[in-house]
Amino acid sequence: MKLITLGPEGTFSHELALKLENDKENIVLLPTIRGIMSAVARGEGDGIVPMENSEAGSVGETLDGLTRFPLSITAEMYMPIHHNLASSVPLEMVRVIFAHPQTHEQCSDRIEEWGVPVIHTSSNASSALDARRAPNAGAILSTTAAALYRLPVIVKDTENSATNTTRFVRISATPARDRKPEKCSILIDPSTDRAGLLHDLLEVFAIRGINLSRIESRPSKRGIGNYVFFLDFSWSEKTADALVELKTITEVRELGCYRKVEVPS
Repeated sequence: MKLITLGPEGTFSHELALKLENDKENIVLLPTIRGIMSAVARGEGDGIVPMENSEAGSVGETLDGLTRFPLSITAEMYMPIHHNLASSVPLEMVRVIFAHPQTHEQCSDRIEEWGVPVIHTSSNASSALDARRAPNAGAILSTTAAALYRLPVIVKDTENSATNTTRFVRISATPARDRKPEKCSILIDPSTDRAGLLHDLLEVFAIRGINLSRIESRPSKRGIGNYVFFLDFSWSEKTADALVELKTITEVRELGCYRKVEVPS
C-alpha cells in the first residue's frame, strides 16, 4: 500500500515515512495536507500527517481535513523534532530567514534573539530551496534536509524546547480493526448552543472514569462563534457505552480507535 505524506523530500513527515516504510518506492510526496487527505479518501493509500506539536500546538490544516474528509485515524506516532539554522553565509551576514510557520513558532525564541525577518514557506524543504536562491539567506530545517539540499548548518538545535515533539497520525479510508486499542478520537459538532452543553458532554466520560487526554475547539466554518470539538480519550471497555450516550446529546463522528506505533531511531 502506498504511504502518502508531506513533501518535498526533507520534510519531517517524509523523514518519518522513511522510518516506517522500508520500500521508498511506496512513499508518495504531496505538497499539502489537504491534498494528502483527498488522495487517501480516494483510496490511493494511507497517509501520514502531523496532528500537534508540543510547542506550537495543533496543526489546523489536519483538523480541518478530518472535518472535511471521511477518514479514520488508525495509528499515532511521536517524533522528537530538532531544528537548525542553515545558510551559505555566517550568522552575522544572514538578512532573512525562510521557515515554515510551525517551525517559526517552535524556534521563536532564537529568531527573536537574532532579530532577523522571517518569510514563511509551505515546508521546511521549501525553506531550504528558497534560502539557496536568495542572497544572504538562511533556512530553519532538519539536519536531514540541510544535507539533502546542501546547506551548511551554522546554528544547531534552534528549537525553544529540548523536548520538542510532534505527534503524527496515520489516516486511512477504513478504520483500524484492533480489538483493544489504546486511544480513541472523536469529532463533536453541536447542533445547539445552550448553557451546560459542554458540561453534559464531558460528564459522559467522567462518570465512567474515561480519561480525556485532549479537547480542542475549531471553527466550524459556519459563522463566528460556531465551533466543533475534537476529543481524544483513553480506550476502555466502557467506550462503546459512552459513545452511545454521547450521540443522544449531540452529533458525534468517530475518527477512530488506535494504538501508538514506536518510531525506529
